[in-house]
Amino acid sequence: MSQIIAPIPPTLADIRNAVERIGPYAHRTPVLTCAALDAMTGASLFFKCENFQKVGAFKFRGATNAVMSLSEEVARRGVATHSSGNHAAALALAARNRSMAAHVVMPSNAPAVKKEAVAGYGARIVECEPTLESRETTLDAVVAQTGAEIIHPYNDPRVVAGAGTAALELMTDHPHLDVIMAPVGGGGLMSGSAIAARGLSRGIRIIGAEPELADDAHRSLEAGEIIPSIDPQTICDGLLTSLGPLSFAVLTSHLERIVTVSEDAIVHAMRLVWERMKILIEPSSAVPLGALLEAKVDLTGLQIGIIVSGGNVDLDRLPWSPGEI
Repeated sequence: MSQIIAPIPPTLADIRNAVERIGPYAHRTPVLTCAALDAMTGASLFFKCENFQKVGAFKFRGATNAVMSLSEEVARRGVATHSSGNHAAALALAARNRSMAAHVVMPSNAPAVKKEAVAGYGARIVECEPTLESRETTLDAVVAQTGAEIIHPYNDPRVVAGAGTAALELMTDHPHLDVIMAPVGGGGLMSGSAIAARGLSRGIRIIGAEPELADDAHRSLEAGEIIPSIDPQTICDGLLTSLGPLSFAVLTSHLERIVTVSEDAIVHAMRLVWERMKILIEPSSAVPLGALLEAKVDLTGLQIGIIVSGGNVDLDRLPWSPGEI
């Protein structure tokens, strides 16, 4: 099966290069503020809104940087990955933008709407059984058949560098931030954000946020080794994956801590953003705000940058009754 190795982490220079590389394709998303949420948390919050990014998530940044980094020889063979979520759609669109083939292994139980999005961007979908082993063996077969370049969703320095461009933009617009926060799943976004933030401001505090019911990254950093996520039951479907060797190394070096957040606080934070900011975010994006609302870490009076990771929500499966909005 495909082996996950620990590549060399990207640098701030790599992230700056990624900004130039993805510029013609990705949105420079807005940074929004909200006086009501500032009052509730006792801090000044700056939300980098990747819910407005293409494919509705930050994943497009990393996928685009990886695809546009490929040599012409490699690009002719296409790209491949296994994913049931935002990375699948991001890689499909990035590949279409370069007029190259994309092969996406998706589990048979992936939501139909996600398969439709991936197919709509022109990728070839290869279905597999809904297990990690099946996903990896199917991907290996696809690569053996096509020679396509595997683009891992977070254990790839090109992807991490692309993800870091969101934090670089945020800190360029607001250079005096005291803290930067992001949700943690596989750790690609948090890793890129940490490298960018530390490169721009040595004294900035870097804090990750993770659901209590999917706290493998928190436990991994405490244990000093990767503890896999095993069947987590959180509403945050974008934060189900375990850290990879690359993200584990970066987060171990740069993070002050990872705070964990209850499901109730995540839902409450998500709804507050919908109600007070009038923008649609997914549960994973609400985790950092949930941590502040639960006062899991005292950041009173500070300027806090929050990476809002995405806005892909199944409107037929909201965590509250539609009539309550």
